[in-house]
Amino acid sequence: MLAGEFHLAAAFELTVTYLFAITGTLAGIPRVSVTTDQHSMPCPPRQRRFPLAALSMMVLLLLIADGSRLWAQDVVAQEEPTPSSVDEITTPIERSFIERIPRPGFFPWLKEQLKDAPPFFRDTKVDLNLRSFYFRRDKFDDSVSSAWAMGGALAYKSGWLLDRLQVGTTFYWSDNLYGPKDKDGTLLLKPGQHGYSVLGQLFGRVKLFDDHIVNLYRYEYNTPFIGKNDNRMTPNTFEGYTLTGSFGGKDGAPGFRYGGGYITKIKERNSDDFVWMSRDAGADVKRGVGVVGGLFTYDKLSIGAINYYSSDIINIFYTESKYSFPITKELGALLAFQFADQRSVGKELLNGRSFATNQVGMKGDVSYSGAVFTLGYTNTLRGDDMQSPWSGYPGYTSVQVQDFNRAEEQALITKLSYDFSRLGLEGVSTYLLWVHGWGRINPSTKSGAPDENEFNADLQWRPKWSFLNGFSARFRYSRVHQYQGPKDSQHDYRFILNYDFPLL
Repeated sequence: MLAGEFHLAAAFELTVTYLFAITGTLAGIPRVSVTTDQHSMPCPPRQRRFPLAALSMMVLLLLIADGSRLWAQDVVAQEEPTPSSVDEITTPIERSFIERIPRPGFFPWLKEQLKDAPPFFRDTKVDLNLRSFYFRRDKFDDSVSSAWAMGGALAYKSGWLLDRLQVGTTFYWSDNLYGPKDKDGTLLLKPGQHGYSVLGQLFGRVKLFDDHIVNLYRYEYNTPFIGKNDNRMTPNTFEGYTLTGSFGGKDGAPGFRYGGGYITKIKERNSDDFVWMSRDAGADVKRGVGVVGGLFTYDKLSIGAINYYSSDIINIFYTESKYSFPITKELGALLAFQFADQRSVGKELLNGRSFATNQVGMKGDVSYSGAVFTLGYTNTLRGDDMQSPWSGYPGYTSVQVQDFNRAEEQALITKLSYDFSRLGLEGVSTYLLWVHGWGRINPSTKSGAPDENEFNADLQWRPKWSFLNGFSARFRYSRVHQYQGPKDSQHDYRFILNYDFPLL
């Protein structure tokens, strides 16, 4: 980084950090030291009277006891709430351009006090997310990964200053409630079953005009191959500089959304450090990733594409289309197609050799009276594994444990979900799915590899009652069955409690 860029980033980080410190003090969250790659800004010494896990648990219990003004959250983990119709299904590329809709705050009286303040203060958003996560995996080799963590996120975002500048930050943390060192590997905690805390987002946004915005420094992205991958305690976040914008798209009219920029570093889900994108992918050099993409929509039709380029490392191209339509008043259908291509570029520093691979996928969904049935297929067409170092894999057959994207692997998925609201169980939903993968080979030896099946069961409860509005509980189970292996199955159990709501 050039000296001028470093000092600018340091000054920006210091400014937003103190804004966060003020907000965190009001909310009672302990202050932390903020560390960048080349400097550290320590906070005044303090005594740690309670571990963060204990503080989180106390707040969670308090909110459950009196949650009458809370609002439901959007996402517990990587996937959205179980859909009850095809109209609620979003594809990986559509999620790239969706912004979270603000909800009324927990303290309306404070919002009322700010109504005459300048927009920078009047439109301030402070959001608290509390999450408790239990994870256990009994593996093929008879080892076990197991942990129980408590943590979450505290997010601050200002209003617009002079309708041009916005700043924000998000503090993430995860603390160990249970985590034997001989059962490491859940990704709920740092290696060694240690807790962590980090300022995962620290950003400025500059509005050029209307919906065209420049995003600066540490921010959250959710594209197919650079994304949150939010299926543990905290999400991936990124350091970079991007431009996003949109034209049209109101009330079903034709619309176009675009985004592009340069992503330099990533903070992985269970880490408190930002590292170069190239090193996170596996190459010992300092390289970022250039990204450009767009999405065209017209009524129920969407078509989009995104390209990712890291010099001397890898190029990834992804495209996807979707069309949904009603058959009758209750019966709806959706068809979707995706294609991803990956290949080495330049000096081929990722694994020291040339590679090229791609995968095609298609799926159909049919919904009726709260039930959705899905049938999908993917095919990895060449002799190298598909890769996804900076997000979860976006393939239609990527499920709880396996991605079914290995060399020459084909996979078929069937899934049935149901929303029980029509039966009087408001907020209760479930799904069952089964994936069969076959035909994969070892990329190095080109010899055959065992076929696999995976079964998933998911049960969610998102109560609509006023005193629990905003709370969700989710149980997930997976069984992976491997043919011709020394042990034929492994089991994966996850239980997640989540409370996400705006304070202001």
